Amino acid sequence: MRKLLTGTAITVLSMGAAAAQEIGPFTVGEGPFDWDGYQAFADATDLSGQTVTITGPWTGDEKAKFDNVMAVFEEATGANAEYSGSDSFEQDIVISARAGSAPNLAVFPQPGLAADMAGQGLLTPLPDGTADWLRDGYAAGDSWVDLATFEGPDGEEDLYGMFYRVDLKSLVWYSPAAFDEMGYDIPGTMEELKALTDQIVEDGGTPWCIGLGSGAATGWPATDWVEDMMLRLHAPEDYDAWVTNDLKFDDPKVIAAIKEFGSFARNDDYVAGGAQSVASTDFRDSPTGLFEIPPACYLHRQASFIPAFFPDDVEVGQDADFFYFPAFEGQDLGQPVLGAGTLFAITDPSDAANAMLEFLKLPIAHETWMAQGGFLTAHAGVNPEAYADDALRAQGEILRDATTFRFDASDLMPGEIGAGAFWTGMVDYVTGASAEDVGAAIQSRWDALN
Repeated sequence: MRKLLTGTAITVLSMGAAAAQEIGPFTVGEGPFDWDGYQAFADATDLSGQTVTITGPWTGDEKAKFDNVMAVFEEATGANAEYSGSDSFEQDIVISARAGSAPNLAVFPQPGLAADMAGQGLLTPLPDGTADWLRDGYAAGDSWVDLATFEGPDGEEDLYGMFYRVDLKSLVWYSPAAFDEMGYDIPGTMEELKALTDQIVEDGGTPWCIGLGSGAATGWPATDWVEDMMLRLHAPEDYDAWVTNDLKFDDPKVIAAIKEFGSFARNDDYVAGGAQSVASTDFRDSPTGLFEIPPACYLHRQASFIPAFFPDDVEVGQDADFFYFPAFEGQDLGQPVLGAGTLFAITDPSDAANAMLEFLKLPIAHETWMAQGGFLTAHAGVNPEAYADDALRAQGEILRDATTFRFDASDLMPGEIGAGAFWTGMVDYVTGASAEDVGAAIQSRWDALN
């Protein structure tokens, strides 16, 4: 039997072996994992003597967790799986692909670079049938297919990527103790969230903590607000057109989304420290007001990573919790979710690479990282009990319930816009500029790129 893992996490066993191999707390055939799917894949796949090479942005603890996932693949197939992580992945993969020395698969942290490489002929379309599987196998499956469908060098569109690990941004954080003391309920619609905001003011409190400070990247938290509002006010097609600048930044639809953000951030009664504090408050410091006594604020909209900046004594699930940043009931746009994620793409085709992509369709390829923590997936077939904690399980439920998923727009726009003019424009807006002037200024910058 091949050696599987070192260190943390997963136990894997040759299913026909007489005794279970145990590594850490897990044993094959036990726990919340889809061992039946694993066994069927193992029975049908023999790659003994073959190697699949993979590169991506995961290093350190993330690499160790993915190494454990690959060990399951190795045990099932007999293949050797080699992953190398790099902090300069974006530069390294372009260089190696152009030199003809790329690994079999690359894990892209966002689809923009993958789209560029597909257009240059440096990626290979995924095997036939993958798009159909994703539509059925992932929550909001059409969204994931759309996000990873790019134009090839001949101008023809094809599916080039399979999303794997997902980040969730459409969250509002709060203190359960503070909510319980005031008798506040979790809002299920944007209309209810606005009503709660007004109720907190009426009760003498301040609803929101909002901070845009982030050093040279100051302003980016506001872009997430606007992106979420775009998905809640307008159709997904409008959002997609905005990302590509077919819908201009000074279009009334975009202006309306900016103003919807402003209805929260530019109201002195709504924001801890007043509206003028929004631009100068560091985003890492802004949620701490939730946990003051009495609370400096009751609500904080931020992505799933924000607990890393909570006070050390704050425990998620006890001292802090979250709910879905809700949609407008009156807009009838379902439950859109904003986020980010990593996608696998083929940079050097091989049978082993195709087998790895087939493996990534299995629930167990996701469940084995879910169990290690720090992982969310849109795979509709996974067992939610595999998540490492209740918070991740609840976030996974939000992803499963999503009717639309869209990638962070600023990450898909040209860098000078998404990581430049959009950021600074939002700072201008919260410090007094009109939404119309800000939209026009950003659009002028985009026009200058052409």
